[in-house]
Amino acid sequence: MRVENKEYRTVWMKGQTVYMIEQNLLPFRFKIYRSKDHFQTAHAIKTMIIRGAGAIGAAAGYAMAQAYLEAGKDNFREYIEKARKTIESTRPTAQNLFYAVERVYRAGKTSVIAAVKEARAIADEDASASQQIGKFGNDLIKEGFRIETHCNAGWLAFVDYGTALSPIYVAHKSGKKIFVYVDETRPRSQGARLTAWELKNEEVPHVIIPDNAGAYLMAKGMIDIMITGADRIAMNGDTANKIGTFEKAIAAREFGVPFYIAAPTSTFDIACPSGNSITVEERSPDEVIYAEGPDEKGKIRKIQVCSPGSEAFNPAFDITPAKYITGIITEKGIISPDSLSIKKLLGL
Repeated sequence: MRVENKEYRTVWMKGQTVYMIEQNLLPFRFKIYRSKDHFQTAHAIKTMIIRGAGAIGAAAGYAMAQAYLEAGKDNFREYIEKARKTIESTRPTAQNLFYAVERVYRAGKTSVIAAVKEARAIADEDASASQQIGKFGNDLIKEGFRIETHCNAGWLAFVDYGTALSPIYVAHKSGKKIFVYVDETRPRSQGARLTAWELKNEEVPHVIIPDNAGAYLMAKGMIDIMITGADRIAMNGDTANKIGTFEKAIAAREFGVPFYIAAPTSTFDIACPSGNSITVEERSPDEVIYAEGPDEKGKIRKIQVCSPGSEAFNPAFDITPAKYITGIITEKGIISPDSLSIKKLLGL
């Protein structure tokens, strides 16, 4: 993706250092975060310096490779096992994280060089899968379509291209006149801050809407299709995504709006039979109680936006049952959200 006339990936590795776009500062500042070891990379994942399914996976793979590069000969195996636990404890809902860590961990049993190569391969595969998702998803988008999306599943959430936004970018570049309604996606406002920033960069017509405006727009016939990403997909098609996605799916079904999930095959969890088996991450109440933004001098500040003394509950994800999902857009094509289709897709 091009930013300020320069091509970027969301995350990459040079030598032993992992570089990533500091997403907590966007859209107000564009900065590259440098992580010198797996501890710093794990911290970046946990604190959402880097976030989004594919980007988390790529960063986790790089973190595992860093651990192999760091480990000394005397306590090599113990160091690797501890590093794996540290990385996997950062974001429990994100399937891509566990997928990437497992691949690099296994590759590292052959050699340290193999671990680094595997981490880079995972990142390349993520970008390629996102690009293919854009091509398949573009077939669903017709001239004049009004599209709603939730959270950020654009190139910031993956190594490049994204999932939910990838079809939008392809449609826009092909000359289709489209319009995007961007859910703000509280409490961290990934839609208002990140998706809107991406769409503005790409000159895609869009507007930010309150999270609770989706059903209103659908009832008015103002939404033609809704596309979101996913953080984990169970074998029966149940899907974990940013909190608020389930509500949108219910509204979409009520008003006959096609509701699609866009995700690579790495997001499917073959060990997860249904959404009931998905662990939902609960994040700090501070994300609900406080908001961040620049003051008049451009300095990022935190302000309280809720009643002082009240507590907050902050589940980061919800589970959308498969029956509310029209289809899943993958790098191998668009499938129905059912166990038979998923098994066929994964070659099981």
